[in-house]
Amino acid sequence: MPDYMMLMHDDAMSPPSNEMWASYLAKLRGAGVFDGGSSIGAGESHRQGAPAKPVSEHIAGYIRVCAAGLAEARALLTGNPVFECGGTVEIRELPSN
Repeated sequence: MPDYMMLMHDDAMSPPSNEMWASYLAKLRGAGVFDGGSSIGAGESHRQGAPAKPVSEHIAGYIRVCAAGLAEARALLTGNPVFECGGTVEIRELPSN
């Protein structure tokens, strides 16, 4: 089963509560699809020999999930605190080795 990365942007209409996060992560764990995640702090971009593109200040965290396909990964957005509060969540497939 492919792995997907949900990239949470810091653009929610209202900040998600800790209770929303706890409930959502419990749901993902209960379904056996949660494979890690974290908030993301400030950082820098580096590129040898040329200026690097700036770090995206909009990405605030990520969750890694297992899903049979993009449609199944998209269905996991239900209950995602950033998504439910009007924010943006990118879903990206992680390549298999």
